[in-house]
Amino acid sequence: MRKSVEKSLQRLDPYPIDLYLVHLPVSVSSITTQMNEMADLVESGKIRAVGVSNFSEDRMVKAHEALADRGIPLAANQVNFSLLKRGIETNGVLETAQELGVTIMAYTPLGQGVLSGKLHQNPELLERMPRLRRYRLRGHLKKTKALIEKLEAIASEYNATAAQIALSWTISYHGETVIAIPGATKTFQAEQNAGAMRISLSSEQREAISTLSRNI
Repeated sequence: MRKSVEKSLQRLDPYPIDLYLVHLPVSVSSITTQMNEMADLVESGKIRAVGVSNFSEDRMVKAHEALADRGIPLAANQVNFSLLKRGIETNGVLETAQELGVTIMAYTPLGQGVLSGKLHQNPELLERMPRLRRYRLRGHLKKTKALIEKLEAIASEYNATAAQIALSWTISYHGETVIAIPGATKTFQAEQNAGAMRISLSSEQREAISTLSRNI
């Protein structure tokens, strides 16, 4: 971890490391050992905040407690969360994060592009994808048709895209607990993603989207 931080600092120079994550809950060292090392990095000024990724409820609590012993908060848990992936709502991760004040960082918030609606409009795009991803996504298209239609209908009210509505739902449905980290390979995609922050869905719209999502 110390070597990785030094390399990252060299690559980022002159920018600091605002948030440093333990990316996977798989290690030969204990969570306490990892968090103590993270605390050392914070105290030495190498990083500003500590996060974890894909940590279960129990692992998140252990990380929080280890850091608390050093007077440092656990800032974030990066997990797979979207309208297509809502496991954290029932496995204790979301509730515990809210209790501990830990921010949920939602990765893959657009379900690998499914929630953008582009694959529903142009199914031939699947043929350009790797076989495994193509097979997995093809099964999603029929199941998500009603949800995508709802996202597009709401998007028309805001002069927005289905993807922006999906992102807006992700960052608003659970108050201020969740932020999204959508991927982008082109400038316009990053700009569109950021545009989701200007959208304020009504509670009725959020619930309508949520209901269709749960039925998938």
